[in-house]
Amino acid sequence: MVKKRSLLIAGHPTSVTLEEEFWSALKDLAATRGTSVTALVEAIDQGREGNLSSAIRVWVLRQYRGA
Repeated sequence: MVKKRSLLIAGHPTSVTLEEEFWSALKDLAATRGTSVTALVEAIDQGREGNLSSAIRVWVLRQYRGA
């Protein structure tokens, strides 16, 4: 199932739509790093090209692949 969530990124409200599995993985990765999901998304946002939701999916996939 796809879920849309609102986040405050770099001082601006934004919404991100991801599948529940990606939200869960993002939460787990944030917890492992001792940070919040918002802080992690802000970091992903700073280095992204294109759509934020897609950038998050690619980032999560790379983390699980060990890249």
